Amino acid sequence: MPRVLIADSLSPAAVDIFKQRGIDTDIKTGLSKDELIAVIGDYDGLVVRSDTKPNKDVIAAAKKLKVIGRAGIGVDNIDIPAATAAGVVVMNTPFGNSITTAEHAIAMMFALARQMPAADASTQAGKWEKSRFMGVELYAKTLGLIGAGNIGGIVADRALGLKMKVVAYDPFLSPERAVEMGVEKVELDELLARADFITLHTPLTDKTRNILSGENLAKTKKGVMIVNCARGGLVDEAALRAGLESGHIGAAGFDVFSSEPAKENVLFGAPNFVATPHLGASTNEAQENVALQVAEQISDYLLTGAVTNALNSPSVTAEEAPRLKPFVALAEKLGALAGQMLDYGIKAVDIAFEGEVSKLNTKPMSAAALAGVMRPMLAEINMVSAPAVAKERGITVSESRQESSPIYDSLMRITVTTEKGKRSFAGTVMAGAPRIVEVKGMELDAPFLPRMLYVNNLDKPGFIGALGGLLGEAGVNIATFNLGRIDAGDDAIALVGIDHEPDAKLLAKIQALPHVKEARALSF
Repeated sequence: MPRVLIADSLSPAAVDIFKQRGIDTDIKTGLSKDELIAVIGDYDGLVVRSDTKPNKDVIAAAKKLKVIGRAGIGVDNIDIPAATAAGVVVMNTPFGNSITTAEHAIAMMFALARQMPAADASTQAGKWEKSRFMGVELYAKTLGLIGAGNIGGIVADRALGLKMKVVAYDPFLSPERAVEMGVEKVELDELLARADFITLHTPLTDKTRNILSGENLAKTKKGVMIVNCARGGLVDEAALRAGLESGHIGAAGFDVFSSEPAKENVLFGAPNFVATPHLGASTNEAQENVALQVAEQISDYLLTGAVTNALNSPSVTAEEAPRLKPFVALAEKLGALAGQMLDYGIKAVDIAFEGEVSKLNTKPMSAAALAGVMRPMLAEINMVSAPAVAKERGITVSESRQESSPIYDSLMRITVTTEKGKRSFAGTVMAGAPRIVEVKGMELDAPFLPRMLYVNNLDKPGFIGALGGLLGEAGVNIATFNLGRIDAGDDAIALVGIDHEPDAKLLAKIQALPHVKEARALSF
């Protein structure tokens, strides 16, 4: 039975989901790093919010760990590269708190437009400063949206309902989607020049860090109001403070800060500044939603292999998982065959899918094939880390699909380009088991066995007897023997399933046989 550790507080309803799905669950909140390292080795899954920090040391100690689930959207607290290298899938729940966060941004806009916090403090102090708090309407104002993804889209929808005009800057927003959302797609400089209100809805990356820098804040309209309910670090806080004090920035509302918990910040005490303590996802509905979502996602992955909302692995639906399983196994084994047949640096890998398999989700199969190809060079590689490692090493990876396959219902072909040329290997699934059907352009039909011997030779009489004799002398039992050739007397191959691994001495003797071009020991 899989075991999951819940390391941060989670709704009891989520714990019930794990129990109903037959997953053993322990709740241990508030663990120190050392305490977490001491226990994490016992678990297949880990659930966190933002307090627990699974860094590389924690992941190194988590020998059984398969998945980390973040109840919420931000994964700044998780070392994703370390998890990826260890083959641990990292999931978040990006949609569970979207409405709540969007509503908080809209609430912040109203608070700034009508100076509600300051007016509340003044009124409760008995001052009744009616003439001091002159506000502005949101109606007919231009809202500049930086980031038009899921949450940004909800904010745009609500703003349009308030009869605001919405302009959006998002490099990933297609013109068609902008029309669908009812927003005008613009470049950042145009947004800064036109917006009466600016709200940010983008993750924190190297490209978005300080997207509202001092230089960009200077390009805004005088009196602009700025809302950040997304991520600390998107706005230069010191430059914003200066803008608030000079009056160029009319007001600002922040729910997030560059350093949290923000017990002190350069913005605190600035004129017309409103702050909340990272409440974007803090509604009963959102907390329940993300907790239930993360429990379902982790359960699905541990029980069926389905991958949802993963940040470092291809998605696989629960319906797809059983159909994909034999083909993922074929991809990994075929990749391993290719990887063991190479002696030179890999420049490119092409994975071709023919027939029925071409209609399936090919991303997990490609990832498994890549892992197989690279494993002889990088023992720790896995299907989660393989695409990222290939990219780092400059290996070009391509996929191709063809709906029909001349001989088999489904065929997978891996072609590897090295500094010395190309090598191609093809396989299929028969009765649920992966099989090798082509090597070096020669057709054959062989199962994958844990230990195999590959021999490339000229097809001359006496070769099979000589090879069998050498294996017999060495006490190596033959389990299967499969042959392929181009033509009589031409290039031929033998794939021999054996019960014991051949040593270097035996391989040298096989290599020395007449007409043998190449002999290799393979393992799967």
